[in-house]
Amino acid sequence: MKVRIDDEKQKLYGEEIITYINNSPDQLDYLWLQLDQNRRARTSDSYKIATTEISEKKTSFAEIKSLHNDFDGGFKIESVTDASGKSIDYIVNKTMMRIDLKSPLAPKGTYTFKVKWWYNINDRAKIGGRSGLEYFPEEDNYLYTIAQFFPRMCVYNDVEGWQNKQFLGRGEFTLPFGDYEVEITVPSDHLVSATGVLQNASSVLSSEQQNRLKKARTSTEDPVFIVTEEEARENEKEKASGEKTWKFKASNVRDFGFASSRKFIWDAMAVKFGDRTVMAMSMYPKEGNPLWERYSTRVVAHTMKVYSKYTFDYPYPVAWSIHTNRIGMEYPMICFNGGRPEKDGTYSKSTKYGMIGVIIHEVGHNYFPMIVNSDERQWTWMDEGLNTFLQYLTEQEWERDYPSRRGPAYKIVDYMKGDKSNITPIMTNSESIYQFGNNAYGKPATALNILRETILGRELFDYAFKKYSQRWMFKHPTPEDFFRTMEDASGVDLDWFWRGWFYGTDHVDLAIKEMKWYKVDTKDPTVEKAAKKTSDEAKAEHIGVSRNREEIEETYADKVPSMLDFYNKYDPYEVSVLDEKEYEKFKKKWEEDELAILNSDDNYYEVTFVNEGGLVMPLILQFTYTDGSSERMYIPAEIWRFNHHEVKKVFLTQKEFASISIDPNLETADVDLSDNHWPRIAQPTRFQVYKKEKKKENLMQRDQRIKELESKEEE
Repeated sequence: MKVRIDDEKQKLYGEEIITYINNSPDQLDYLWLQLDQNRRARTSDSYKIATTEISEKKTSFAEIKSLHNDFDGGFKIESVTDASGKSIDYIVNKTMMRIDLKSPLAPKGTYTFKVKWWYNINDRAKIGGRSGLEYFPEEDNYLYTIAQFFPRMCVYNDVEGWQNKQFLGRGEFTLPFGDYEVEITVPSDHLVSATGVLQNASSVLSSEQQNRLKKARTSTEDPVFIVTEEEARENEKEKASGEKTWKFKASNVRDFGFASSRKFIWDAMAVKFGDRTVMAMSMYPKEGNPLWERYSTRVVAHTMKVYSKYTFDYPYPVAWSIHTNRIGMEYPMICFNGGRPEKDGTYSKSTKYGMIGVIIHEVGHNYFPMIVNSDERQWTWMDEGLNTFLQYLTEQEWERDYPSRRGPAYKIVDYMKGDKSNITPIMTNSESIYQFGNNAYGKPATALNILRETILGRELFDYAFKKYSQRWMFKHPTPEDFFRTMEDASGVDLDWFWRGWFYGTDHVDLAIKEMKWYKVDTKDPTVEKAAKKTSDEAKAEHIGVSRNREEIEETYADKVPSMLDFYNKYDPYEVSVLDEKEYEKFKKKWEEDELAILNSDDNYYEVTFVNEGGLVMPLILQFTYTDGSSERMYIPAEIWRFNHHEVKKVFLTQKEFASISIDPNLETADVDLSDNHWPRIAQPTRFQVYKKEKKKENLMQRDQRIKELESKEEE
C-alpha cells in the first residue's frame, strides 16, 4: 500500500494491492470490503438515523452546528482493477464494497486486486472521529492520527459467513489478519509512527536519531529521547519543502494505523520478553508536556508487562502511544490517546489519571481485539469489557489506591439499579446499546472482577482467563467460546452467571427478610423450667398491668384471702420429683451422642433470604457474635436453584448471634445495603446546603496560588 498526505489541502491519497487467501472450506463468489470513511459521506445513514430534538429552554449548540455540517467525507474510489490492471466489477453499498469475482474463489485459492482512492481528512475538533487531524492555528501546523484510511477486507468466518454489517459509527471493526507493506509519504519535516517496523530508518532519520533509537533498545528503566522537546519546538516553527516516504512492515496484524506531524517529541524504552526486545514508544507535541514525557512511555511498558502476565507475552515488536486532543482509539501496535495539561503546565487529578487510564486501556487493546480477534461490530463487550477488566488490574499495579473508574462491584451499582427501560443486556449488538460505557465497558468488567474475586477465586479465574487468551490468539472467538473456556478450564458451571450478568438486565439486591432463633428443647426440667422463667421475666409488661399495680390499692382477694386456691400458690418453674422421673424415662429412648446434641446448648438460627433484584448471586455472610468475635461464610449461588425469589437456611452455632450481614465487603454490586443486615442498621446520609455550585478546581493551580500567598507574607 502507498499513501500520501497532502498537508496543504488535508487530503489522503492511496493505492493498495490486496492478495486475499480463501482459508475457508467454502467457495466464494464475491469479496466484501469495508469503506469506513463513508460513514462521513453527506448521504451517510449515520446522519439519517441520528435522533435530535430542540428544547425551548436549553439546546446544545453542538447539535445545531452538526445540522450545518457540510464536510465532504467518504472515500472517493478512483479505480478497482485486477492484478493485470483490468477493471473489475464492484458495487459500493454505503460503508461496504462488494468485489464480484468472474470465477468463484476455491478454498485455499488466492485473488489479487488493486484499489485506488482518496478522501478529505476530518478535523476531529469540528466533526469528531476516531481518526483525523488536529489543527494548531498558532503555528499553522497539523497533527494527523490516521486510521480506517483504506478499503479493508471484511471477515469471512465459520459462524456467519461474511461480517458485512454496515458501519454506523459505534460498532467497531471486524477484521482478518494479514501482512502489510506500507509506504507513507508526508512532508519532509514530519515524524511518522505506525503499525509495524520502520524499514528505512537510514533514509528518514538523522544519524543522531538513529543512535538515540539504538540506545533506547537497551534502556529498560528510563525512556530515551529520540527527538527532544527543544528540537520539536524548533522543527515546528517553519515548514520545510519536499516530502519523505516512510516504509513500514507488519506481519499478522488485523489493521494498520499511523500518525504524522512536524510537532512530535519522541521517546522510547525497551521491554524484555525472554530474549525478545519490544519497544515502548511515544510521540506527542509540546502541548502534551509535562504529563506525556513523564508518564506515557512508562505506562506503555507497564501495560505490556501486566497484560502479558494475565494473558500471553506481547508478540509484536513495538507499542506506540500518540497524543491527540481526543480521548482514546486503538490499532495494532499504535494508539491515539488524550490527556492534555493546561497551557501553564498544570493539570487536574482527573486529567492525570484519565491520561494514564486511557493509555493503559488503548495499549491493552493490542491484546483484545488486535490479537484475540473478537467481532467488535457485533459484540463490543468482548474487547471493551475484557480490556476494561485488565485495565483495572493494571491500574492497581501502577500505584497504591489508584482511583480506578471501573472494576470494583460497588462502582456499577447506580447503573444496575437504574430505569430498566434505559438498560439493555450486555449481549446486545453494538449499535443498539443504551448507556454504551456502562453496558459495554463497566458492567462486563465488573462481572469479570466478581467472577475473579468472589465466584471462582483468583487462582481458578486467572488460569481460565489465560487459557482463553492463549487458546484464541490470532483467531475469531465468539461469546460462547469465552463462556465455554472459562467453564472448561475452571471446572465450574457458570451458566447462571452468564445468564444473569450478560443476557439480562436484573440487578443484585439480596436481603435478609427474617431471622428466628431456636434452641433445642432438652426435656431436662431443671434446664427448661429455668429457661422459661428467664424468658417470661424478660417479656415486656403491658402498660395496664403496670398502672394497675400502682393505682389499685386493694383487690378483692387481698380482702378475702380464702379466695386464693391451689393455682394461686402453684410455682410453674419448680422442678418436681415427677418431672425428674419423666426425664429419666425420656433419656432411655436416646443414644449418648444424641443426648449430647440435646444438651449442647447450641443455637439454631433460621434465616430467610430474599432476592429482590432478580439477579442471583452467592450469599456472602458475616456473623458477629455477642462476645465480639465474627465469622464469614460463602454460600454458592446454587442455593437459589429451586427458588430464586426466597430461600431459608438454618445455621448452627455454639455462640449467640449479635448480628448477621450480607456482602460485608461490597463484592456483588448489591444496590440496596439497607436490607443486608439483621437487625437492621440505620445508614445516615448527609445532605448538602449551598448557594452556588463551585467549579471543579485544578489543585496544581490552587497550590501555586498558596505558594504565591506564602511568598507575599514572607516579604
